[in-house]
Amino acid sequence: MPHEIQSREDWLIARKALFEKELAMTHALDALRAERRELPWVRVDKNYVFQGPEGSRALSDLFDGRSQLAVYHFMLAPGSDHLCPGCSFTMDHVDAARRHFEHADLSFVAVSRAPIEQIEAARARMGWAFRWLSSGEGDFNHDFGVSFTAEDRETGRASYNYGHILISRSSDMFGVSVFVKDEHGDVFHTYSTYHRGTELLMGAFNWLDLTPKGRNETGGTMSWVRLQDEYAD
Repeated sequence: MPHEIQSREDWLIARKALFEKELAMTHALDALRAERRELPWVRVDKNYVFQGPEGSRALSDLFDGRSQLAVYHFMLAPGSDHLCPGCSFTMDHVDAARRHFEHADLSFVAVSRAPIEQIEAARARMGWAFRWLSSGEGDFNHDFGVSFTAEDRETGRASYNYGHILISRSSDMFGVSVFVKDEHGDVFHTYSTYHRGTELLMGAFNWLDLTPKGRNETGGTMSWVRLQDEYAD
């Protein structure tokens, strides 16, 4: 891995110049996060119901006494045995993190359209402890932009990531949606992000981004990522 070599003094000059750019980016991100928090909310009037190991749960039940809820839209469709490596890579970060953010008034759940039996088998295989529920054939995934009918895909109407991507093959995609519940028990949708927006949740990438090789994706985006039990070692 050949690279330019300099003295410590010259390195420090270059590092300080980059630091100023990093500092500006940090302040810009702070401003962006503040703007995100100020987005308007949308009242959720539809009665979304999910299936879990203990039975049916409404969306409002998933807050577990907290006022905020993050939902990860996991790509696992009915009749498919494909466990998405990208979704799995993201979910490998969740259990440790949620032990902290649950104390900051945020609950978490993953949701897929696959039946709960299929979900529970996948969760057991991966060793995940977070709640993962089935939305079945309900409207939840379609309403929040991560599932697409065959007709919409065939006619070019399957719009994903706020219209930046048209889906032609996959019936399901991935993303994150955030909800709040007020003191009256009313639920509101506050935010959703898709595609590269979910990189915010991939802590391993943030570590790799500090290194000379970066994400080391020599074979393409996430080319080395596997399910945690499929790495050679």
